[in-house]
Amino acid sequence: MSKFDEKVALYKKFMDDRDIRSNTELLTAVTKGLGPSIYKNDAETVSGSDPKELETVKKNFLMKKLGLADGPELDKAIGEVMDRIGKSERNKYRAVVYYMLVKKFDKESVYGM
Repeated sequence: MSKFDEKVALYKKFMDDRDIRSNTELLTAVTKGLGPSIYKNDAETVSGSDPKELETVKKNFLMKKLGLADGPELDKAIGEVMDRIGKSERNKYRAVVYYMLVKKFDKESVYGM
């Protein structure tokens, strides 16, 4: 199994352990879109308590990648995803957060799904 496949398996298990339903094909596409950042400990995760980090998720992912317009619903969606993963969970994997946001906004088409 390649390192990439190991990461996808890790994220899938993370989601399964929290009873978050996932589509492996979409999870793989979202993970691939993150490039080499999944291999760097700091970049691989999202800090749910850091406002700057959450703003980055909003601007760079939701607005740039998914093409969504800025608005309070973006912040609300990020908050809901953080709550669903669990505020006490240290490892909020970026691939999982992004996957959940793609599903929340019905933007699977960005990844050819």
